[in-house]
Amino acid sequence: MKRNIAIGIGVIVMAAAGYKFTSSNNVEGKFVNTDTSYETGAANIWEITKAYVKANRVTPTPSTQIPVLPVTAKQLAEEHDAMFRLGHSTILMRLDGKLILTDPVLSERASPVQWAGPKRFHESPISGEDLPEIDVVVISHDHYDHLDKDAIKLLDGKVKQFLTPLKVGQRMIEWGVSPDKVVEMDWWDEISVAGIKFVATPAQHFSGRGVFDRDQTLWASWVIQSKQRNLFFSGDSGYFKGFKEIGEKFGPFDVTMVETGAYNELWSDIHMMPEGSMQAHLDLTGSHMMPIHNGTFDLSLHDWYEPFERVLSLAKENDVTLLTPKFGQEITLDNIPQTSLWWREVEGEKTWEEGKIAQNTLSFN
Repeated sequence: MKRNIAIGIGVIVMAAAGYKFTSSNNVEGKFVNTDTSYETGAANIWEITKAYVKANRVTPTPSTQIPVLPVTAKQLAEEHDAMFRLGHSTILMRLDGKLILTDPVLSERASPVQWAGPKRFHESPISGEDLPEIDVVVISHDHYDHLDKDAIKLLDGKVKQFLTPLKVGQRMIEWGVSPDKVVEMDWWDEISVAGIKFVATPAQHFSGRGVFDRDQTLWASWVIQSKQRNLFFSGDSGYFKGFKEIGEKFGPFDVTMVETGAYNELWSDIHMMPEGSMQAHLDLTGSHMMPIHNGTFDLSLHDWYEPFERVLSLAKENDVTLLTPKFGQEITLDNIPQTSLWWREVEGEKTWEEGKIAQNTLSFN
């Protein structure tokens, strides 16, 4: 049952140390998906290992520098509704004059250590030090490419409110964030902060930051509604029927920010293939689709630009308006620009053949 959470009660009760959470999505101490159970058993790990050994990617990382447009304090001080893609799944939004930031990852690597692990292809268009006061930070789940400990600690003094799925906020409190700034939410919970409505909606994924904490925190997608805008942020998810339910409850959406990257058939239950991403957008009854979770880190077996090419082809097939800004490019929501094919410029003279990008279907015969 949907629960409307008053911010004062939510802050005091839901973030309080020792609070015993109850959730229909928690079974025997672990959070679960509604449509499928994703387990990484020995057989699955072996198949993934073989895939990485046999992978023959031509361009796993950009051939030349990715264009990044600096985001300035002057831009952020303006009043019109706008969006800036800072990288991966990090989106800075200004709605009704309020600044909202999703999954802030500003470190050089998406990893528990900064001397190893997936390294950024590009710098953030604005540093954490230069970001102004943020009204709300929204977190989708606790994986390292979405929950950056150093970024959270750096931004803590600038953020008025953190919204997280259940148990994720507790991690941030352990890092030093004040409990009265954290609200943890279950699926379908709603809250209004600074006049903006946020709904934690289902996703099909998993969680954990170590060997022994699998699925002990919840994962979520988010609906973000202002007076004039209705936006959707997918976080990480496999394709599932929940997108249609979200669309029926809260659509249509002006912009859907949908995961389109770091996919493979071997783990498509938790990371949508491009076809699933497009279907999710259609199920959500979205107008413009912004593919996210791409272009910043090498997290899969596909070439770095493949997600853009595949979703571009699908957008044309389905008559969907695609939104692919350069990192840092301002997207004015009253006048959304046409699709930019900036990734083709990065790869120079490469021959682009729509619909003929490698499909990552691997044979192990």
